[in-house]
This record gives sequence, structure tokens and C-alpha cells, in this order.
Amino acid sequence: MVVSVDRGRWGCVLGDDPERRIVAMRARELGRTPIVVGDQVDIVGDLSGRPDSLARIVRVADRRTVLRRTADDTDPFERIVVANAHRLFIVVALADPPPRTGFVERAMVAAYAGGLQPVLCLTKHDLVAESEFAAAFDDLDLTIVYGGIDDPLDPVLSLLTDQLAALIGHSGVGKSTLVNRLVPDAERAVGEVSGVGKGKHTSTQSVALPLPDGGWVIDTPGVRSFGLAHITPDDVIAAFTDLAGAIEDCPRGCNHLGPPADPECALDELPGKERRVAAIRRLLVALTSNESW
Repeated sequence: MVVSVDRGRWGCVLGDDPERRIVAMRARELGRTPIVVGDQVDIVGDLSGRPDSLARIVRVADRRTVLRRTADDTDPFERIVVANAHRLFIVVALADPPPRTGFVERAMVAAYAGGLQPVLCLTKHDLVAESEFAAAFDDLDLTIVYGGIDDPLDPVLSLLTDQLAALIGHSGVGKSTLVNRLVPDAERAVGEVSGVGKGKHTSTQSVALPLPDGGWVIDTPGVRSFGLAHITPDDVIAAFTDLAGAIEDCPRGCNHLGPPADPECALDELPGKERRVAAIRRLLVALTSNESW
């Protein structure tokens, strides 16, 4: 598994064993094939892991899940953030900086489209006596946990153990603090995992860190942009099995927003699903607008 990327060198672990680490380059025959943290790869050459040894990545396995983004909503170039993660932890502070539903909604859209299970991880609720922020997602079956510095870690760890999970969030929301709690001596671990011969982990790189009781957490850079140009409304609806079949009856070009934009949307014909459809339509609105994130 690829655990770090550093300017033409990939840090990898053999058999998901954190102690069996090697450094590899991309074989010439792979050309510009993207290789990202979380990828499963085939490697040949020097697998000793000795200092200054270098192996070659010759194949990238098919990805089970992919978290993608674009620079903005008009950029056709997709950037793969992480591969094969089971869950995406969307880390949001309830204060300082104040939370924004738009960011969570856009991150959820990217997770659903890529096959990841989104989890909302709230921090700094000790600064806010009461918050209705989480209630905005009540009808989306979104798992919500608290990951602030004074919160118990067990609820978070129960979703991470033996899993590969990625964390994303704006700078200053407490993501680094959470990583340091999850991975004891995380600063040293980052250096070991990402020190692949040409540099160290920086705020512009993702890195996978092993959890003490099994599993990996991928720490990603603070979010500056999260474009969704590669995602369509149908991609979002497809993630909800109770609604996916209904849109087959929608007219061509339907964006599933309902009237007046889409007056014949089949989602409006589903009895008892009004609140759920309304919640998912908020995701679709977030897909086409980045004003609130």
C-alpha cells in the first residue's frame, strides 16, 4: 500500500505491515499513471527497505473507492486525493472557525460519488453551549461523532479500527490535534512514513499513518478548494439505494431539483420520502454552488 508521495518517490508498506517499509519509483512503462496514498501496487526490485534502496512500482491495482476533486467547478482535470479508503471523516469545528453546511455537503457528495462512507466529525463543541448544526443532516443517515480535544476517542476509534479512513477539513478545525490523539507520537510517525529520500511530509501532501490497534488514517492537507466538476446529479442519487431506481423515470436532462427547475422529477412521486428527498436536494444544490463552503 502506498502511504506517502514525495516528488517522484512513493513510500510503501508491504502486506499492510507498518514495519515493512520501502521506497519506490514509478516504472517507465506506467508513464504518467497517477499513484496516490491508499493505492495497492505491485513492486519489483530491492524490497529490503535499507537506506538508499529503491524499488519500482510496475502496476496499480483497480481502486475500490476514489476520493476526487477538481480545482474548481469549471476545471475538467480531476485530482485523486486518496484511493481505497472505506470512510471519509469530514472534520468541522463548531466554532473558531464557524461551521458551514456547504463544505460538509460538498464533501459528502464527493464521498458518495467515490464510494466512501462519509462521517461528520465535530470538534470544539466545548466552545458552543448548544449547536443545531448537526441537525441539518438528520435525513441523510450521516454518522456523527465528536473528536474534540476533550472528547473520548472510543466512538471515533470504533469507526477506524481495521479500516482505511481519510480525514479532510479546513485549516484550524482541529484535524491535526485529532490525528495526534489517534496516532501516538504522530509527528515522528509522519517523518518515518513520508521521509522517502527527498523530503518530509508537508501541508501540501497526504500521508497514511498506522493506528495502534490496526487500520490506517490518512491525514490530508487543509482544504483550500473542493471542486466537483467531475460529479453529476445522477452520481449523487445513485449513492442512495432507496432513491436510485426512481430517477430512471425522470425526463432527459433532469437535475432532480424539483419544481420549478425540474417539474417532472420522479423523486416527487415517492410517498413518505419528502424529507429525505429535500435533504438530498440540498446536496444537489451544493453540487452546483460553492458560495457557502
